[in-house]
Formats: sequence, C-alpha cells, structure tokens
Amino acid sequence: MYLEHVNLVANDIDSMLEFYQAAFPYWSIRSEGKGDWYGKPRRWVHFGDETHYIAISDHGEGENRYLSGHQVGFAHFAYVTSNINAVVTRLKKAGFNISKNGSANPFRKNVYYIDPAGFEIEFVEYLSDIPSERNNDL
Repeated sequence: MYLEHVNLVANDIDSMLEFYQAAFPYWSIRSEGKGDWYGKPRRWVHFGDETHYIAISDHGEGENRYLSGHQVGFAHFAYVTSNINAVVTRLKKAGFNISKNGSANPFRKNVYYIDPAGFEIEFVEYLSDIPSERNNDL
C-alpha cells in the first residue's frame, strides 16, 4: 500500500503550481479540467508523475488553518528526497523561503515550507538506511 495522492483545495492553482513545480521539477500536469463541486464551479489539476500526484482545486474560500494553533485539521505532509539542498535551492530560486528548519538530528535533515495556500510541507533527507536511526527523535 502507498499514498497515491493528496487533494488540496486552494484559491489560486497557478501560484500553487509555481511552488510544486520548483519542488518537483520532474513532475508535470497529468490531467486537468473544470467541474462543479456542490454547486460551485472549480478548476482542478493533477500534478505529479505516473505513480504519485497532488490534486489541486481552486474553489477554496477563506484562510487555511492556523498552523501554530491547536485546531483540528491537516498539520503537514512530507516528501523524502535524496538531495534536500537541491530542493531548497530550487525553491529559493523560485522565491520561496524555508518557514522553519527541522530539529538537529545526525540521521536526517529536514525543512518545512508553507505553500501559497497555507499548507505546510516537509522535505526530509535521510542520512541512514537503518530504520531505528531514521526514526529516532534525538
């Protein structure tokens, strides 16, 4: 079993694509269209590769959950990379800055970003193949 996609509701697909295209330069728009979601028109895109993707719709209203608060809701999602420095460089070049660094850990490096819709995304590079080390919160 694996996670195939995450479905995010935003209010501006183009700004979301700027962020995710910088993070995942080898991904592309798999499909896109327009439709109606409970009486409200929306545009949607599926951005990813042949196995995984992020679904983004533009019918969002209001602001995302206050991330440092305690409201029920989506906290963040994470992607593993083999080169976190390359991800940080691409995002910085596209105008996106790290929102917070992960804690110091000898077995991984991680950083967090806030995408244009206010979702928090973690990128992590593991420096060990040993599960007990990778999962250790020193």
